[in-house]
Amino acid sequence: MIDKVQDISIEDYNYPLPDDRIAKYPLSERDASKLLVLNNDKISSSHFRNIGDFLPKNSLLVFNETKVVRARLQFTKDSGAAIEIFCLEPITGNGDYQLAFSSKSPSRWKCLVGNSRRWKENTILSQQVNKSTSQQVSLYAKRIEKNDNYSVVEFSWEPEDLSFAEILESAGEIPLPPYLHREAEESDRERYQTVFAKHEGSVAAPTAGLHFTDKLISQLKDNGISFEEVTLHVGAGTFRPVSSEKIGEHEMHSETIVIKKSSIENLIKNIDKTIIPVGTTSMRTIESLYWIGLMLIEEGLEERHLHLNQWFPYKERETLPTAAESLSTILRYLEKHDMSELQATTALMIAPSCKINVAKALITNFHQPKSTLLLLVSALIGERWKDAYQYALDNDFRFLSYGDSCLFINVQCTMYNVQCTIMNKPIVNCQLSSVAVLSPPI
Repeated sequence: MIDKVQDISIEDYNYPLPDDRIAKYPLSERDASKLLVLNNDKISSSHFRNIGDFLPKNSLLVFNETKVVRARLQFTKDSGAAIEIFCLEPITGNGDYQLAFSSKSPSRWKCLVGNSRRWKENTILSQQVNKSTSQQVSLYAKRIEKNDNYSVVEFSWEPEDLSFAEILESAGEIPLPPYLHREAEESDRERYQTVFAKHEGSVAAPTAGLHFTDKLISQLKDNGISFEEVTLHVGAGTFRPVSSEKIGEHEMHSETIVIKKSSIENLIKNIDKTIIPVGTTSMRTIESLYWIGLMLIEEGLEERHLHLNQWFPYKERETLPTAAESLSTILRYLEKHDMSELQATTALMIAPSCKINVAKALITNFHQPKSTLLLLVSALIGERWKDAYQYALDNDFRFLSYGDSCLFINVQCTMYNVQCTIMNKPIVNCQLSSVAVLSPPI
């Protein structure tokens, strides 16, 4: 199975996307965006504020509570050369985002460096920051290490009693996606952030969540829709296109996930209901949970850093546990080591032939051509992504981060001219009941 998925051609996930179809700015009202609904083979459109009309009764929506940090820092050398430092992930605090953000001077981070050649060895960059009308902060950056894909930068500042989170809040800029081709503006501070964002750590927003308002969430709750929260800190790798011809040559980026024990318990309790991740990051999180549980089943419950490799789900196995069994194994791991939450990293690549175990549907935006996010969508709904995207192009939908939204639900199995798989047993002429979604095998 690994060989088959690695042989997938990324060109099969290409489509024409004119620049004028990319939304450069959000609409004035979050929930005014268009909503494409794929229901079995029927495609229709509405507006996001009406999404409750299309959600199955008693659905459980899963939000990603990550918060975008002002991760882009601009420095100017005495020569006038501009150096941009993009904070990727912390080294301080052993990689724990909350410890890193609360740390006092100094703090070390893995970073991308723009105009790197102009930053000579042993040169310390500096800038003055006005934290408030009464306080000025001096911020310094020293490159400690230079690698092929990132640099290790040590930040220090005065006064030293300020936290790094306060430094970024004052000196940093919102890291808008590169395809917007514009600088962040004051309005992006609010609009490139979901209304439920809580935990700092992302360099990109979980954009499917940008359409929700507090009023809409309240209305959905009144109509019997429940909510659960997870955290996946979105890394810059989410914008990296697949440049290789075959996806097997693409190295998937790793991201940190944090899920409360109570959240895992709630997912198990609702596992037979319609669990709908809001966004690909939420889907990546809850599907990673399944495979991490399987990893613990296969490798044991000893305490360690849990990392999910991108190809782990594609190994040949005679049988697979149910979603409840796998998630329950994570609970046993947490209880054994007296942990209240799971912290792990995932490099999971969800592509066609990856079995979808927890999610039953998906709320998402429209994604870039030849992207791993488009592979994820195809894993869920098969070749129908082409019909949905063509419909969106033909009907003036807006694309990418600030664009419109999709609801993929009540989808039948895509046959791909082979057998569907249910409970690990092949059957013919499979049709799913209710809103169940299975990924088609290759």
